[in-house]
Amino acid sequence: MLETLGLSAAAAAVYRSMLDHPAAGVEEIAALCRLTPVQVHDGLDELAGLLLVRASSEHPGRMRAVDPEIGLADILARQEADLAARQAQLATSRAAVVHMVAERTAADRAPGTRLLGMDAIHARLEEMGRSAVREVLGVHPGAGHRPEDLAAARAADAPALARGVTMKGLYQDSTRNDPHTTAFAHWLLANGSEVRTAPVLPQRLVIVDRTQALVPIDPADSRKGALHITEPGVLAALIDLFEQAWSTAVPLGATRTEDPKTGLTDTERELLRLLATGLTDETASQRLGLSPRTVRRHMASILERLNATSRFEAGIKAAQRDWL
Repeated sequence: MLETLGLSAAAAAVYRSMLDHPAAGVEEIAALCRLTPVQVHDGLDELAGLLLVRASSEHPGRMRAVDPEIGLADILARQEADLAARQAQLATSRAAVVHMVAERTAADRAPGTRLLGMDAIHARLEEMGRSAVREVLGVHPGAGHRPEDLAAARAADAPALARGVTMKGLYQDSTRNDPHTTAFAHWLLANGSEVRTAPVLPQRLVIVDRTQALVPIDPADSRKGALHITEPGVLAALIDLFEQAWSTAVPLGATRTEDPKTGLTDTERELLRLLATGLTDETASQRLGLSPRTVRRHMASILERLNATSRFEAGIKAAQRDWL
């Protein structure tokens, strides 16, 4: 029991022996405690430091044990005083932390706060993940995602998922062919999240508890930076955008089937629509998260099914067949 007061096992044994055998010398105490004389001397030094032994008046050169009612009570009193001082120090430190956080919150969370670079974005995503209470909505366009970005996302998402926060993630159909993104998506599913895919997605977006959102400063390069948004009007528009995209997307585990009427997949239909608006193969491939070669292969298949020799002819025939 004395070990809980900070005594070593050897010092505690020496102290008990001295209380039970007040006249015992070092050799006798060593025998009683099954210690060496050196260990007994070390124990006496420890006890002296805790004021549990004092010089004996009856036996010069020896030490006597201080009554536990006095000695141990004094130790408790000193520990309580140390604890009170530590608590006061912690209170002061907490106040300083709260003050600093409040200052940074006022500066960093001002409407339309700009975050420059991926480190700033990851730091804010981690902060938003820690504050999440109900749900996190995310739109993640692109054919694949960097492993380091996925690792950062997993670190930010894991604590929120453990707290029971609902997560919904939108990815492009093309990510089904990316092993890193697919593995991350299946990790989300295994932890109770919902994941859907669509041929084309809105810009990258993260919404937390419908009270704050992160959108890229430059949609063409989301790594440049992001805008932290808390204005209700803008948030409402972003939430509507997410819900519209979510309603037409397909769960990750589901298999996309061809339209029985046209024989087109969703990706092929979206490709036709994009090219009909005048977009080039390169631009269409970026929107779909596909390579230009894949886009050309899809287009060649469509031309063959329409029995068309040019894209212009294919556009006319697709319109005639109500494929657009």
